[in-house]
Amino acid sequence: MSPFRRFVSLVPVLLACAMLAACQTPGGAAAATATLAKANAPRPMVIPKSDEYVIGPGDSLSIFVYHNPDLSEPGVAVRPDGRISTPLINDLTASGRTPTQLAQDIEDRLKKYVQDPIVTVIVRSFIGPANRQVKVIGEATDPEAIPYTDGMTLLDVMIATKGLTKYAAGNRAVIIRREPDGKQETIHVHLNDLIKDGDISQNVAMRPGDTLIIPQSWF
Repeated sequence: MSPFRRFVSLVPVLLACAMLAACQTPGGAAAATATLAKANAPRPMVIPKSDEYVIGPGDSLSIFVYHNPDLSEPGVAVRPDGRISTPLINDLTASGRTPTQLAQDIEDRLKKYVQDPIVTVIVRSFIGPANRQVKVIGEATDPEAIPYTDGMTLLDVMIATKGLTKYAAGNRAVIIRREPDGKQETIHVHLNDLIKDGDISQNVAMRPGDTLIIPQSWF
């Protein structure tokens, strides 16, 4: 037998010896197992930054899969349970995720069908999760839940809800705010002074989760 053929015949034996040595090396088997587990672990949940938009029920999304138009969806509604469905993917949680995080989740799901998928998620219309909304009830012209935006003030809220009705007791309005420790704070605001008289001292800064209550006048 030639030296080359003798070497080729020994390759399987050498590989087996190398694998056996790795397992016998202290920590070798454990390291190999840890590496495999790390590769197969699900993507960890990352808490969104305060200035990042977080998807919520009622939002409308466009999902694009690069070079795969059959898997793309121009209009996907986030259901009340916070989930979405797209081609090949059923019941994927979207609420509480940023568009970038949701795109990564979709890529992870598509990897079993598509090689190296590239996904982009665009928010077409948005409401946001409940804890990122400012709710307006009572005698506003258009009472509704408004997505909180960074730097939002009381005047921004009144512009979004188109001001007060003729029956509103604007100077008796209150903002109900839930503090991080669970305590509730009531902030009295004079909307008539703000809107009609331009009293900027009443233009308080809003926070995510605030509720503005505008009562009706007594006469």
